[in-house]
Amino acid sequence: MLGKNNMKYIDRIYGENEITEPVVLEIMNSPEMQRLKGVDQAGYFEAYFPGTAHSCFEHSVGDYLLLKKYGAPIEEQIAGLIHDVSHSAFSHAADYYFSTGSQKEHNHQDNSFEGYVRNSSLPKILEKYNFDLEYILDDKNFPFKENNLPDICSDRIDYSLRGILVFKIGEKKDVECILDNLKTENGQWIFSNFESAQKYAKYFKILNEKYYCDIISALIFSVTGYYIKHSIENKYISLEDLYTTDDVVIEKISAHLDKDKKLKYLFDRMNNKVKFKNDPTDFEEHVFCKSRVIDPLCHHGEKIMRVSEINLDWKVVVEEEMKPKEYFLKFLQ
Repeated sequence: MLGKNNMKYIDRIYGENEITEPVVLEIMNSPEMQRLKGVDQAGYFEAYFPGTAHSCFEHSVGDYLLLKKYGAPIEEQIAGLIHDVSHSAFSHAADYYFSTGSQKEHNHQDNSFEGYVRNSSLPKILEKYNFDLEYILDDKNFPFKENNLPDICSDRIDYSLRGILVFKIGEKKDVECILDNLKTENGQWIFSNFESAQKYAKYFKILNEKYYCDIISALIFSVTGYYIKHSIENKYISLEDLYTTDDVVIEKISAHLDKDKKLKYLFDRMNNKVKFKNDPTDFEEHVFCKSRVIDPLCHHGEKIMRVSEINLDWKVVVEEEMKPKEYFLKFLQ
């Protein structure tokens, strides 16, 4: 519910929140942020994982709420709120249809972020409330919001906690336990004990194996990428259309399904109607997928240590899971 001076926002992770910061309210109501309500956080996952759809808007607001909950400065809260604003249709599938993305890194959104923000309505909103755009755009200013794997950050924390619930890996009480044991100290996220840090790291590993870099995810990203590329090459959609919503893009392309057999075939692949196999000796498509793993800090005795320093087996997990996954797809007609 959006009002002029406040908003009551209910989030599946953080519950009911009253948002009163004028700059945050205006950013949330901007066309760029509202567009994210129509962009699935995971991509075109519904055909393979029914009931898991959740929007980039939900995650973006979640990132903001998490930073606010842990007392991050308002500038960092704003940076968290807008961090995914440059996501194009079908989220990380963009790394399979834009040359500025990478299958191994899933970084198209990051590479396009600054340019997108500068050409959006957001600079004027920030200026109106006396916030420095250059400061907001510089991640070095925000240690809680962003850092490199295998460290954790607000982005990683929010999308994984959301994933625990969306993909039904755990329950709300498990998410609450993780948050109850998570602290911010000296610019770092630190768990209060090893047990909670390891539990969270294992949840993240399950999400990675089953949904972030599994062969099905790689397949979804790849086939969606081919579908979009074919549609652009045939002028069914424009590059500008990719910065609308998933449904708008699908609707525009669907008008051509009956007269384009290749497009129909690609659409069937997207919608789980064509069987496939993974075989390095007999394949049509060599596909990579970014893999993610975390190695959180935690209090252990009188020290602050990583999970992998306490559980040496986890060091092996981190080394292995940091490598992009590789698949060899052949479709069986």
